[in-house]
Amino acid sequence: MLARRFLTIIAVLAMTGCAGRTQAWKPLFDGQTVQGWRSYRTASYPTGWFVRGGALTKAGPADDIISVEQFEDFELEFDWALSPGGNAGVFYRATEEYDKVYWSAPEYQLLDDAGHRDGRNRLTAAGAAYGLYAAQEGVVKPAGEWNHSRIVADSGRIEHWLNGTKLLEYELWSPDWEAKVKDSKFGAWANYGRARRGHIAIQGDHGGELAFRNIRIRELK
Repeated sequence: MLARRFLTIIAVLAMTGCAGRTQAWKPLFDGQTVQGWRSYRTASYPTGWFVRGGALTKAGPADDIISVEQFEDFELEFDWALSPGGNAGVFYRATEEYDKVYWSAPEYQLLDDAGHRDGRNRLTAAGAAYGLYAAQEGVVKPAGEWNHSRIVADSGRIEHWLNGTKLLEYELWSPDWEAKVKDSKFGAWANYGRARRGHIAIQGDHGGELAFRNIRIRELK
């Protein structure tokens, strides 16, 4: 019986692609400083960001920021909260080859769906792969409340999760993805979504308050 149960566990892990690959979780934010982050395309301290109540916070337009470290295959988790009408994003495998981070990196949309016009379109609503893959409705919490997000990037397979619900899954570089990129604004940048390794980035240039806590990552190797 025990042997059968062990084999079943191994089979499940193999199907998820994590058997023997998952590394330990490590924090990307220590709850006290902005150490480990910097402004996009500069080595400077992230302008407009501060730590309040154990949360990485901005109160208005601020720099887009990126992790100092780069990552290839990973699971990323974080809690986030927006002020009413808020709009932001978390990017993965970002490079610094372009003037704007969203010209190279796929985006996990952060949004107050009820208070922002982008919430009317599931392609630009909370949890969407912005402009490309839609997120289901009714999962994001109201503005001011904490949401918990998870992003899985395993080679070309990408998953977006929100508050324990899997919102979407897509395959980078697949024919479907290529067609969607070509028909979107991202088709203007030849290297959009092409990097297999890059930074985690947070969009700061929109107005309103945005806060993060419990940002952590574990690599899949």
